[in-house]
Amino acid sequence: MQATFHLPAVLKIAGAAAVLAAANLSAADTIRLGLSVPLSGSGANWGKGSEWMCAKAAQEVNAQGGVKVKGQAHQFECVAYDNKYNAAEGAKVAQALVARDGVRFVAGSIGVAPARALQSLTERRGVLMFTAAWGNSMKGPKFPLTFSQMNSPNEISEPLVTEIMKLHPGVKTVALLNPNDATGQETEKVAKAAWEKNGVKVLVSDWYERGTSEFQPIAAKLHAAKPDVVDLASTPPADAGLIFKELKSLGWSGVKVVEVGTGADGLLATGKDAVEGTYLGAAVSVDGMTPQQKALDEGVRKATGESTNAIQIGFYDAVWAIKAAMEQAQSIEPADVARAMPTVSFKSFYGQTGFGGKDVYGSDQQMRLPVIVTRLVGASLQEVGRVQK
Repeated sequence: MQATFHLPAVLKIAGAAAVLAAANLSAADTIRLGLSVPLSGSGANWGKGSEWMCAKAAQEVNAQGGVKVKGQAHQFECVAYDNKYNAAEGAKVAQALVARDGVRFVAGSIGVAPARALQSLTERRGVLMFTAAWGNSMKGPKFPLTFSQMNSPNEISEPLVTEIMKLHPGVKTVALLNPNDATGQETEKVAKAAWEKNGVKVLVSDWYERGTSEFQPIAAKLHAAKPDVVDLASTPPADAGLIFKELKSLGWSGVKVVEVGTGADGLLATGKDAVEGTYLGAAVSVDGMTPQQKALDEGVRKATGESTNAIQIGFYDAVWAIKAAMEQAQSIEPADVARAMPTVSFKSFYGQTGFGGKDVYGSDQQMRLPVIVTRLVGASLQEVGRVQK
């Protein structure tokens, strides 16, 4: 006897089978992109925005059919680990991400110390890593699996200082302040050299411990030097706002700079009107954004309460760079992808770009990105200069 089926039942069975098959295929072909970022503490804004940017880029890639390698489509999934912006937690994240969970691609890491801890495993275990950390000691031919996803002080400092000198030609002296850690130490060297190259005397270069909440003594020391400029270099926005507020209360009214300053909101939250006129080197002005960039900025703002910045943008860009390199190499093996990476052109937040930096680092591991100089006017950032690297 021949079996007969009602058409709706057949469709239900076929539909259920298709959903199950798709789920199994998706699970088998999903590539996890690990993130080592601060999701708590003073750098949490950077980490949460970076996590959102990675997830958004992965969503876009997946919606366009995924990563196509040898006739097979792969999807991306971003997985964030909290490194709390310190070396100890960074080491724990490295073990969890690489050794325990077997992640083979890192779409971003924040903080020199945590990124170094991660790199010590990724290079040994054959894991490709992107990083927003800018330590020169982490780049070069010795680290073929490591790539930079944002401009470092090497790219930012000189164009920023040059632009400030055009706007303030009377500047003769500067005082520097950095956090007393690997990030601050790397930044201080480059910032100091940039000011001196422009004929500005560095009167004092001081340090503070992360987690400091009382900045009056530090501000008093900077004020006592009587500098034309105070450059807070790699100081996070919330700390920078407090320092400028203390300086204003002491009567200092010079040129305010945060070389790797990432946005207005954190500065304004703690510094109020004392941060008016501050120059930043790692922020983006909303006024100059395209509709797509504005949509991404709005997404970050909803996730963090603040506008996006160069750190977070790097996580969006890294996803597209990994896709481009996988498709060019026609491989999902990290070593193959890393070999292809320096030669690719990929979609970034800023438009099509690729990699350079061989003249500085010895190999092409640095994303070619514009250096955007912004100035805080009222409650918003205005772009005052742009250099395409």
